Parts: sequence; structure tokens; C-alpha cells
Amino acid sequence: MAYANLPFADLLSMPADQRDSDWEAMMLKSFPLQSLSVPNPDPKPGPDGWPYLFVETGPDADEPAPKVLDWLSTRGIGLALNPGKEAPDFVLTYGMVWNYRLRGAFLSPAPERKNGEFRLQPGSQVLTGAPSETFLPKYARAVIKRFFLDQGVYAPKILMIGEDEKNFDLCFSLESLGQPPAGEHMGIAEALSWFLPAHYSVAIVSENAVPGFELL
Repeated sequence: MAYANLPFADLLSMPADQRDSDWEAMMLKSFPLQSLSVPNPDPKPGPDGWPYLFVETGPDADEPAPKVLDWLSTRGIGLALNPGKEAPDFVLTYGMVWNYRLRGAFLSPAPERKNGEFRLQPGSQVLTGAPSETFLPKYARAVIKRFFLDQGVYAPKILMIGEDEKNFDLCFSLESLGQPPAGEHMGIAEALSWFLPAHYSVAIVSENAVPGFELL
């Protein structure tokens, strides 16, 4: 179904069983052009446990969406649109909010992700370096730091690691995270993924395997 000419309100009125990937793409494209109302500025936990700002559309909405998104980007908060319905019209993770501020789109194309443990083959050559300001801006660093502090991790370390010059993993030092057992690595990576743009790949790596980690 084509959604290109539908007003935003008509997109919101589409039944759930007609909301396909084209609908989602048009929603995400149109959303920054809308005005929102914020009944309560305090975030609330979603079913996944992460904090979301609950916002609504309607004739009384007067907050430009870009202003709301900019505010969220410095606070580590996601967004739930029209949560008073049976299900919100859509939900933005903090990583999607950050990606919009940085790149002007909530989702960016990327190769397949591989969250978890970065596995180095014996004798393999890798490229390493500190993440750039473009890849990991200061406001996002601060948000991720606060997340770790809340978990009792006071000095997390990071490093970009890649096996070619195009695709890199954002890697966190195993030792700086308190050396959690291997069985917990995937869960930690999945938690971190909520804070990161969807096309980022995150892994946990021992400093014994790759040197050069720096404080987040």
C-alpha cells in the first residue's frame, strides 16, 4: 500500500494489521514535521524497562517534534507516541533519537549486526582506534556513562575494532566492566544496544586480546 500522500493523522488511524514496513518508513519520515503535546515531562518505564517520554498528537499539540527529540538526546530517554492506545503508535529507543540528531534519520542502513563477544582468530590483523566525535558524540557518551554508573561500573573503557576499513564494532573492555562471565556478555550487549543507533555493532573484548582501550 502507498502511504506517500497520506496526512499524518491518517497514518495514525491505519489499523494495526495494515502497518507494514512502508507504513513505518513513512511514519518515521513524517514524524519530525509534527507538533506534539507532552502531558508529563517525567519519563516513564516501558514494558522493556527503559525510560520513555510519553507524547501525544492532536489539535492542541504545540511542541515541535525536533525540539522534543533534541531534549531527549541529552537525557538518555526514548519516546512513545500516543501511549494511551492499546499499543503506542510507535516507539523510539534512545539510539534512534540519537541517530536522528546526528544523521537526520531514525534508522541508517548497515551490515548485519553481531552483538556479543568479538572473536579474534589466531594471527588475525585488526584495525583499532578511538571512536570519533561523529560516531560517539559527547552527549551520547555522557548518557552511556550514566547508565554504567547506575550499574556500579565507574570507569568503563571503549575501543573501535574492525577487520576492514569499513565496518567497526564499538567494543567495551571486559576488565573495566568487572569481568562478567561469558554467559552474561550477550545480555550486556543487548542492553547497551538500546542506547545505540540500530546499525551499530557492540561487543565485549578483553584488554589482553587487544590493547588500546580508553576511558569512555
